[in-house]
Formats: sequence, C-alpha cells, structure tokens
Amino acid sequence: MQHLTFEELTEFLNEKTLQYNKPNFIDSDPIQIPHSFSQKEDIEISGFLTATIAWGNRKSIINNAKKIIELLGNTPYDFVMHHQEQDLEPLNTFVHRTFNGTDLITFIKALQHIYKTHGGLERLFQEHASPLSMQKAIHEFKSTFFEIDHLPRTQKHISDPLKNSAAKRINMYLRWMIRNDNAGVDFGIWKSLSPAQLSCPLDVHSGNVARKLGLLKRKQNDAKALTELDNALRSMDPTDPVKYDYALFGLGVFEKF
Repeated sequence: MQHLTFEELTEFLNEKTLQYNKPNFIDSDPIQIPHSFSQKEDIEISGFLTATIAWGNRKSIINNAKKIIELLGNTPYDFVMHHQEQDLEPLNTFVHRTFNGTDLITFIKALQHIYKTHGGLERLFQEHASPLSMQKAIHEFKSTFFEIDHLPRTQKHISDPLKNSAAKRINMYLRWMIRNDNAGVDFGIWKSLSPAQLSCPLDVHSGNVARKLGLLKRKQNDAKALTELDNALRSMDPTDPVKYDYALFGLGVFEKF
C-alpha cells in the first residue's frame, strides 16, 4: 500500500470509513452498551464505564459491561446520583482483568462527585479542551476524577496523555460522545465540543494498519505516536479526523490487513 499517493490513500480510507461506519458495526462493538439507553446522562455514564474496561477480548468487554449495567440496576445515572452505601456492596463482586469491584465503586463515587460539583462529564471535558486537542482536557479530567478518596491502584484505569499515554479508551469514549456520524453509531450528544478536537483511539490494530499505510512511523503506541497519527489524519479531514478510526479498525480487525 506504500505506493499510494496522498490523494489515493485518502480516497481509499474514505471508502473504508463508509464501509464500516454503519449501524451493523454496533452489533459486535462495546458501543452497543450505551446504545441501549436514550437519556443523555445514561448514555454518557454507561459509555464511560464501558470504555474504561475496553481492553482485551471484545466479547468479554461487552459481557462485563453488561454486568456493570445490571449491577447499577439498569439505571446508571439514577444509581450514580442516588445510591446509598449498602447499594455499593454487590459491586464488590465485579472483575474485568485488573479492574475490580473496589475500582468500580470508586468510579461510581467519582462520577457522583463530577455530576454534583462539576456540572457533569461534558462540562468537565469542555472546560479544558483546546481548539484542536482533547489531550490536556483528559489530563485535567483525571485529576478532577480522583479528587475523592481512592486507592492509588485505581488511578491506572484512567490514562494520562501528558504522561505519554495514547489514552486509547478515553479517546474512543470521546469519539462516541462528540462525533455525530449521521450513521447512528457515534452519538454526538456533546454539542459543546467538536469532532475537530478529537484524537484517534490508537491501539494495536489501528497502529499496525496506520504503519502499513505509511501514516505512522513511530514504533510504540504512545502519546507521541498519537500526535503523529493525528497530524496525518487531520491532513485528510481536519473537521472529522477520527472518522478514519473506522477504516483503520475495520482493516485491522475484520480484514486482517
């Protein structure tokens, strides 16, 4: 694929984006969890908790995200806002890889703190966003999130781009919330932010495909690689650079490119 011109590569990726950014994408993707809700706060909370555990096998991510929602009585926002201490007890049973019940309980308390004192998730991200990046906003979000009492171990479950993390899961979450794809996959419910500010969720699949296509030279999937990939994707579409996440992901996961 290296011999493609910039125009040909852009055309190829635009085609692949259209191919994969379709409603049937939802059926095999963790984004199906927030799609089971219609209220804004339910969507953003269920989406956030799902994205938090989105590493490893996609089936187990989906199954465990469903378990979280069941533990919250299938009303995530209501649970976050109105739970009593005893309601948190059943959450101790939860485990997804290194994310356990203690972490989940901390996340529920942190979310309540954000809605009660910081005006909610959208407002918190919007407050520190810059015109072409959400990376400092993610860093600030993390420090606000952990203002409440927590164990140090729980902090690793939110990445910090300013500590050279590609922050794949949280960038994916922001894509879900901010990007309105008119295809019914991404939600676009955070109107105060724009897709131009988003970064591609960089993981093994998208990273490998990006390297094969010549969009990325750096070997590690870290914050520096993310900046490099962002710049390449922005040169193709500055208003909606992360639409190409569908192309890179689809090529990697479904086409074994």
